Amino acid sequence: MTSLAQRQTLLSLIDEAVAAGARAARACQIVGLSLRTVQRWKLTPHRGDQRPERIQQPANRYSEPERQRILSVLNSEEYGHLPPSQIVPRLADRGDYVASESTMYRLLRSVGQLAHRGRQRAPSPQPKPRAITAQAPNEVYSWDITYLPAAIKGRFYYLYLFLDLFSRMIVGWQVYDVEDGEHASQILRDTCLREGIEPGQVVLHSDNGGPMRGATMLATLRELGVAPSFSRPAVSDDNPYSEALFRTLKYRPQYPRKPFASLQQARAWVARFVRWYNREHRHSAIRFITPEQRHRGLDTVLLAQRQAVYEAARARAPHRWSGPLRNWSRIDVVHLNPDKNPAEIASAENNLRRAA
Repeated sequence: MTSLAQRQTLLSLIDEAVAAGARAARACQIVGLSLRTVQRWKLTPHRGDQRPERIQQPANRYSEPERQRILSVLNSEEYGHLPPSQIVPRLADRGDYVASESTMYRLLRSVGQLAHRGRQRAPSPQPKPRAITAQAPNEVYSWDITYLPAAIKGRFYYLYLFLDLFSRMIVGWQVYDVEDGEHASQILRDTCLREGIEPGQVVLHSDNGGPMRGATMLATLRELGVAPSFSRPAVSDDNPYSEALFRTLKYRPQYPRKPFASLQQARAWVARFVRWYNREHRHSAIRFITPEQRHRGLDTVLLAQRQAVYEAARARAPHRWSGPLRNWSRIDVVHLNPDKNPAEIASAENNLRRAA
């Protein structure tokens, strides 16, 4: 609100500007007032702002004694361990009404008691897995297990898949009729032997399942010199490459509509899928190179050939190219759970402020 003295000062300054040749509307705009407001002030030059200065309180607001009485009920021995959603029906069963559920939550929030109620330990936030980068094949593997339906209702076969993050090549797999850390350990041993993995060369990322954190698997990792990396509990986004691979597998048009009749049938189908995925599937995340081509180091030459084809096509008909050439550059780094860029965070926050 503007006091009487402030009003008179502003009116005097506006009059001086108008007398000097300025437009009244422009003079009002400079001091942050509308022309209509200045005209209204001039009609009553000796009256200040007549709006009440006190803040109106809602009529249904609880008084301080009433707030304390509600809090005493919420913190009583009988209800102190319960949330308001549990307290309200219990009070109603006794024929008692203290306050609405939303009021109870609001009061608890105002005194800092809403975070956790009860004897059970509050859940602690899990730190994000460390950021990992792969700049060549056989540096970072991701693995997981998925179910394949069996002919007997309620039974499943278990597909174990090991994926190279840099090349997206399936480097190890097998199907078993049980989920067991010993099977996963043997697949990892075979993979490291076949790929010539040296101690300290590979990081193996997985979720928090029993076979992944079991004593057998952890002992195998130590023996082979493979560094473990784990997702947060119940956070599938921390292991996105394995999840994406399973989605590709199960949404293939050739994926059987009926359950697998036997373990041998499941293994045969997965073998065909792995052969197609590694040797024929042009992966969109690696510039539509097959995983095997990238794993064997052939992607650099192939992408350079594609770049040359496009440059030659533009040279033959430049009028058909209004923008830049398609990007055929090699992807040199693959990130797993990357840290957020502080500049990107600040930019996102500024965008939110502008939109608010």
